[in-house]
Amino acid sequence: MPNLTVSRHFVQAALVGAEAQGLDTREMLKEAGISPDLLRIEMARVSSDQFSRLMQVLWNRTGDEFMGLGPRRARTGTFATMCALVIDCPNLEAVYRQAFQFSRLFEPMVAMELEVGEEQARLVLRIEGEIYDPSYFLRESILVIWHRLGSWLIGQPVELDKAEFDYPRPSHGDEYRHIFHCPLEFESGQTALTFDKRFLSAPVIRDKPEMRQFLKTSPADLLSRPDESNTWTGRIRALIGRDFSKPLPDFEWIASELHTSPQTLRRRLKQENTSFQEIKDLLRRDMAIYYLGRQELPINDIAEKVGFTEPSTFHRAFKKWTGVTPGAYREGERGNLES
Repeated sequence: MPNLTVSRHFVQAALVGAEAQGLDTREMLKEAGISPDLLRIEMARVSSDQFSRLMQVLWNRTGDEFMGLGPRRARTGTFATMCALVIDCPNLEAVYRQAFQFSRLFEPMVAMELEVGEEQARLVLRIEGEIYDPSYFLRESILVIWHRLGSWLIGQPVELDKAEFDYPRPSHGDEYRHIFHCPLEFESGQTALTFDKRFLSAPVIRDKPEMRQFLKTSPADLLSRPDESNTWTGRIRALIGRDFSKPLPDFEWIASELHTSPQTLRRRLKQENTSFQEIKDLLRRDMAIYYLGRQELPINDIAEKVGFTEPSTFHRAFKKWTGVTPGAYREGERGNLES
């Protein structure tokens, strides 16, 4: 079953620090199974598996979990050590406080600090010193990793009420809708995530054996494979499934399966910065990219698999999603893209 895809932007942004250090990023891409040619396509996307592998290659090659973007080097193993400390915490509040205390041992500090109000809690980004983060990837990664680590530890996604950023909306800002699933605020006074404080009392349900297994692929997997099971978007994706060769369920049926009204569900999706039509379109796009990676599948067969009765309609839709035809995209993945 194909996972969600990751924008070319994040692939390139992740490599900025390594490039500045003079490392061979083309070799890193190839080691992760990503064709450098593919990245010449402006709207290209890679699979979450490829992106996860790239992050692991990048951390290993740089020996730096900040990927050359931070105010200092974070030696490989820093994240794992923090996880070893927080696994014994009783609840999410203790996790975030313990993680902050660990992070402030290093100077300059890079951390998320917990602030608790009457009804809401905030994780506020604290970075001391100068950073080299022109594409905002380091800041985005810290927010995502701390949020998703907490969600994994308590066994349920921490639903965000708001995500704030102390910088202008970047050119890839539209991707933020699918990362944070909440209202976004740019040019804010701080970079922070806000959520209901009830999550802070949620108990940590993971144990040390689970943590050891988790650390085999994390934090790479936290960046590339979010757990959306508790979002309305994720629930709808699960109900739609992956078989687009048959008629898709309509919105009213989806709403009834989720025990809500169509009006309420539309409102919930708007809060998550998406719509039913967009969820269907993005599923089709990601499935098409997945199938194009299977070189033995004819493009006309792929069109049918993702729900298009006419190949020409599929070609038009795919070009709208990626800027190129399915054939050109496949050549990019093969490394045969013509100049």
